[in-house]
Amino acid sequence: MSQDVDATVLRAAHQHSVWHGDEVRSSPLCGCFYCLEVFALDEIAEWIDEDATALCPRCGIDAVIGEMSGYPIRNAAFLRAMHQEWFFKDLDEHA
Repeated sequence: MSQDVDATVLRAAHQHSVWHGDEVRSSPLCGCFYCLEVFALDEIAEWIDEDATALCPRCGIDAVIGEMSGYPIRNAAFLRAMHQEWFFKDLDEHA
């Protein structure tokens, strides 16, 4: 896990990646903590959980957090810390 972001913050932010349809639809931008991409709301084409959870338009993973969540989705270090916390993968393959 990144030393710059507290684990408690990462766990709280993760709750905004599922069952977040209204929040995401209110967000001009969204970020994916799997592929580390930031994109506009209108790029999201797929939803699961009865249209309540967005899938990333770039990688198809349900690791999307909307800007209206209050978390710094434009901050690459934040997305990287989320990725490390939840996927435990080598970021070199995604960077």
